[in-house]
Amino acid sequence: MRQYFKFEEYGTSYRQEIIAGITTFLTMSYIIVVNPSILEYAGIPKGPSTVATIIAAAVGTLIMAFYANRPIAVAPYMGENAFIAFTVVLSLGMSWQAGITAVFIGGVIFVLITIFGLRSWLAKSIPSSLKYAFVVGIGLFLTFIGLVESGLVVKDLSDSIVPVSIGKITSPEVLLALFAFFLMGVVMIRKIKGGIIIGILGTTLLAFGLKALGVALPSVVYPHSFFSKPPSLAPIAFQFDFTAVFTIGFLPILLTVFLMDFVDTIGTLIGVSARAGFLDEEGNLPEIEKPMLADAVATIVGACCGTTTSGSYIESAAGIEEGGRTGFTALVTAILFLLALFLTPILTAIPKCAYAPALIIVGILMIDSVKNINFSDKTELIPSFLAIIFMSFTYNLGIGITAGLASYPIIKLLAGRAREVEFGAWILGGISLVFYIFYPYH
Repeated sequence: MRQYFKFEEYGTSYRQEIIAGITTFLTMSYIIVVNPSILEYAGIPKGPSTVATIIAAAVGTLIMAFYANRPIAVAPYMGENAFIAFTVVLSLGMSWQAGITAVFIGGVIFVLITIFGLRSWLAKSIPSSLKYAFVVGIGLFLTFIGLVESGLVVKDLSDSIVPVSIGKITSPEVLLALFAFFLMGVVMIRKIKGGIIIGILGTTLLAFGLKALGVALPSVVYPHSFFSKPPSLAPIAFQFDFTAVFTIGFLPILLTVFLMDFVDTIGTLIGVSARAGFLDEEGNLPEIEKPMLADAVATIVGACCGTTTSGSYIESAAGIEEGGRTGFTALVTAILFLLALFLTPILTAIPKCAYAPALIIVGILMIDSVKNINFSDKTELIPSFLAIIFMSFTYNLGIGITAGLASYPIIKLLAGRAREVEFGAWILGGISLVFYIFYPYH
């Protein structure tokens, strides 16, 4: 195993990789509950949808482990699930089967363009400044998610024009989140391995103890059992509606599913890989087609099981910060996903106040990539800035990534420096503009 995953080359160990894999899983295990809950709005039954979510994540992450040898986990994307549920089904009135069919076709297209090298070629065309901007943007996005999930930042429900405000700091759950944040920070400052996982598990146990003593913690729920039997996939597996392909409204749906996954995957892979030190001197990820193929196959498998588009997860950055450097990290995460088929009650009992602060910590660690952006060249700085702010402030990675990709060639052209833009960057800019045309605006 050590030889297969190249432990010596990456300077890692079993302990380091196992801790990283567990950390990645704990920070993204919410998808086991959240994805089926969102897809339930589309009429997809929650029980089978939970199994589909786990299988898609396990298969994609196993491919990432053994084929790509990267410490990156794969699972159904947030955003894509909401698009299918709220836009395709509830707004456009199409069936969830039609939406899953679009996901399946998109996955097949991804496999083909990955095999033929088109996706990796386009990824290499992304300017170096934008690649580092994606890292910073992902870090701020993770931080924003962590702040919201922990209750430190809330939606302003008053008459104020301010969209968000600080949460109730004195509430027990927010205080627990602050405890987890400082515990993780102090453990990491003291260079103790496993700081994030120590914070998550320690805060979970503390929350259970306080609830037992009568402290009001509404979101902290004891597991009702240790094990559960996974429900059948039969009601949603292979429920494709290929007749929808020939309808007028199907093409925009397919294009949106395709573009959202395309930009999210490129941005996430480059962002977490930069943090792990995987990028070469030109800012490219060697053999990027391998992790890209992992998420493409996971999307096909997920669609066959009855769930939405899968891809590389930004929460993998948490495991990378804990020292994950090889596919063994992903293998550990995949095994935990498979165990989750039977241990869902325990895993879903980990409260937000325990895992949300981990995302803030990771955001802090990812922000240092901003120093690699060329601030002296405004044609590099402006697109990078747009990517960063839109990734975090719109709560959507795809919006920010496309903002950077679309604005880069335009800024260069207006500055009279169009020759500096690679051909692939022009294509990505055009794809990004198409994304904005078909994006389902609120």
